[in-house]
Amino acid sequence: MLSFNLTAEQEALRQKAREFALNEVLPAAWRFDEKDELPLFVLRKAFDAGLMNTDIPKAYGGKGLGMLESALLTEEIAAACPGLATSIFDNSLGMEPIILSKNDAPKKKYLPEIVGSFKLICFATSEPTMGSDVSGIRCRAEKDGTGYRLNGTKYWITNGGIADYMTVFATVDPASKHAGICAFLVEKGWEGVSAGRPIPKMGQRCSNTVGLNFKDVRVPSENILAHPGEGFALAMKTFGRTRSIIGAFAVGAARSAMEYALDYAKKRRAFGMEISNFQAIQFKLAEMYQKVETARLLTWKAALEADGGQDPTISASIAKFYASEAAMEVVEEALQVFGGYGYTRFFPIEKLLRDIRLLKIYEGTSEVQRIIVSGFVLNHYRSVMPPLEDLPIIRDKDPEELAALKQSGQKVWRCQICGHVHYAAEPPEACPYCFFPGKAFKEM
Repeated sequence: MLSFNLTAEQEALRQKAREFALNEVLPAAWRFDEKDELPLFVLRKAFDAGLMNTDIPKAYGGKGLGMLESALLTEEIAAACPGLATSIFDNSLGMEPIILSKNDAPKKKYLPEIVGSFKLICFATSEPTMGSDVSGIRCRAEKDGTGYRLNGTKYWITNGGIADYMTVFATVDPASKHAGICAFLVEKGWEGVSAGRPIPKMGQRCSNTVGLNFKDVRVPSENILAHPGEGFALAMKTFGRTRSIIGAFAVGAARSAMEYALDYAKKRRAFGMEISNFQAIQFKLAEMYQKVETARLLTWKAALEADGGQDPTISASIAKFYASEAAMEVVEEALQVFGGYGYTRFFPIEKLLRDIRLLKIYEGTSEVQRIIVSGFVLNHYRSVMPPLEDLPIIRDKDPEELAALKQSGQKVWRCQICGHVHYAAEPPEACPYCFFPGKAFKEM
């Protein structure tokens, strides 16, 4: 039976995250956005508060919480600053390939370390000439005894400049596409590993984003997360679980924009009254709330599927592209409510607008999500309704008349081109409407 009620433990976790967002994240957001710098001390506080790494399994010393709990935490922190929320959640993204890997050695070595000390881990698939096309990876992995050597560059890597560890996807042969992709756990301190300067960005300026370069980096066999041919599937399984959390980023930011607009509308006066009295503003607020609530439900659905052991790929894609696009609409409407003040840096809306624009791009663009969902609809979705040619659209006879026709030897024929219904033992020579021959008719 469906239930939309959170457990007492989940409610407590959400409240704890909300207090952390208001007391620790919100006061730092605009200053560090201005500096274009990650406030690392906030991540440290999140770790100390138990708001990071919550999804590490209990077998490795973690709390063993699920994606729904991650969604609850992320929404609250993203409501204060989507950029900082990205850097805080990035540890979960970086760890997911380790948790999903068939190799137990990295799990036993690194997961307890991440639980026990303030260690950061990033996720590296994208490259300077490759974003959503994971099969287009060019970073090379060459066999070296029982291990590999890495050479190449990864780009757009969240927390790449501060991470202690990194899950890196590479290929043994770029021409082999999916079949050549493999994955590794790399330590920042290894010889040949270097991080570039922070990439200057329009938004998410409180989140560290860099390129990573690998020059003849030796990876031992115990740090192989996926062998050639297994890496692409591992990346897709990772995204299938973590994409729902992009929905949580969007929900948090959109909720804040709605709340700011609501507060402003109740206080701003024009034409002798608060602008919240104008139906145009009321409709905007209603649509904002509707989109926030819808996006949250889609996000929770995807997260619950992941926690329940189902394949969450389709639900996660839907949650990601709906929520990220709905957030853009909500924040833009909030800015409209603020009018000229919303366009200034004195108010919070412009920062939210800059921060959330990235949500339609990273972890697979909105266009990629539409490809995933349309592929499912076209190839795997099973319709409940009958095919059009079998649809019993009969307007001029009731069931008793049809039964009498059947007893008299007559049949019901439907033109598969235009839908005309013909009653006779045989189909007509040609349809009287579209003129297609009798073979276009199908017995109903």
